[in-house]
Amino acid sequence: MNIRTIFAGACAALAFSTAGPTYAHDSEAQNVTKNFEAAIPNIPGKPLVAVEVDYAPGSASAPHTHAKSAYIYAYVISGTIESKVNDGETRIYRTGESWSERPGATHSISRNASKTEPAKLLAVFVLDTNDAPLTTPIK
Repeated sequence: MNIRTIFAGACAALAFSTAGPTYAHDSEAQNVTKNFEAAIPNIPGKPLVAVEVDYAPGSASAPHTHAKSAYIYAYVISGTIESKVNDGETRIYRTGESWSERPGATHSISRNASKTEPAKLLAVFVLDTNDAPLTTPIK
């Protein structure tokens, strides 16, 4: 199974699913909605979870890590997202651009790069069953 297959499945789930519960994070201007979760039949013990992150203009996530086993593919649905993972450079991703995060990565910057327009990000996780929570703020 390659990342295109995983991403296509996540996009289909996003297009056809009903919105799940919305979870407010540190900022009320950022919401995370789980759109899809399913076991991957040919990879026992590894579910796929897709979440949508909506950023209001100028809003940001607190620096964070993800579940220790999580491999993440992030895709900008709309707007511009500024991101920094581990010791990599700070980058701005625009609609249609993407990046990945390896297990154990630290996400020190994740925010809407615009002060006037909203932004939306799809994050697709492949992780060990029961490896939770998906996101943990860095203290």
